[in-house]
Amino acid sequence: MITRRMLAGLMAGSALLPAALRAQGAAEKVEMPATGARPWAQQVPQIRIGLLGGENEADRLGRYDGYRKLIEDTFKVPVRLFPAADYAGVMQAFSAKQIEISSMGAAGYAGAWLDTNGGVEPLVVAREADGGISYISVMIVRKDSGITSLEQMRGKSLAWADPNSTSGYLVPRSELRGAGLDINSYFSRTGFAGGHEQAVVAVQQKQYDAAVTWASGQGDEAQGFTRGNLRAMVEKGMLNMGDMRIIWKSRPILNGPLVVRKDVPDAFKQDITQFHLALATAHPQIYAQVERGGGLGYAKVTHEQFEPIVQLRREEAAERRRRS
Repeated sequence: MITRRMLAGLMAGSALLPAALRAQGAAEKVEMPATGARPWAQQVPQIRIGLLGGENEADRLGRYDGYRKLIEDTFKVPVRLFPAADYAGVMQAFSAKQIEISSMGAAGYAGAWLDTNGGVEPLVVAREADGGISYISVMIVRKDSGITSLEQMRGKSLAWADPNSTSGYLVPRSELRGAGLDINSYFSRTGFAGGHEQAVVAVQQKQYDAAVTWASGQGDEAQGFTRGNLRAMVEKGMLNMGDMRIIWKSRPILNGPLVVRKDVPDAFKQDITQFHLALATAHPQIYAQVERGGGLGYAKVTHEQFEPIVQLRREEAAERRRRS
């Protein structure tokens, strides 16, 4: 049975955002960088962009093609997209210096930062519709399952998205354990679906009773909120929210950053940052495609804002070592 202490743990802090997650003031009014070749192209002759897994490859490449072309046209260097099979693929590509930039979840960034001994850094995160820079993890079930609460998930199966996903594994696992749930005994089984989209599909197909995925937590829940995996699946015709029920929501999570290798020229980082700060206003359709829905552009971030997630990664690694 879920106790009062567990419920208190699950809800604590949900109404209060830490400083790292608060809206960072009004969005900056920034012009797109001037079109033309750059001196940094001598060190970065092509821009290789890693694309996280969790969505079928054709859809990923299609969503990012306008973005790729715009970067290429702006800076006059070839831009290539590298879709990875899973989150670990992008992390490994950073370690091997096979990509220059990628949008990542906070946990993926933290893992890449640890794997490269600080060899990557965050530039910007997406702003939500209210100007904030956080989102949530949600647990979703089929409405016809009869499951209406986390308490009713005892003895049921749960699909995680990916072992390197913030909202699809690290945060929900941490919050549930912190609230007193023994993950190994509370659920009949847990498993990795291979990505956020795949996790929801697994619930639709009754392979799992529930899955965790990400959403902005703002706007109309019946449409999958303003932004996130649920919204993207609704827009692609893959999901009818009327068939599903959300039974749990996490505390706010810092949005995942656009990540760059630390060893690229500072001028490159400045140009890429300016490009993204201007993107939503100058090219709203491309922004919406990349960010899977509406928002208010981007905000600058620093590594320090992700230190709590880095610590969670360290704790998770320590737990795995104790289990092995």
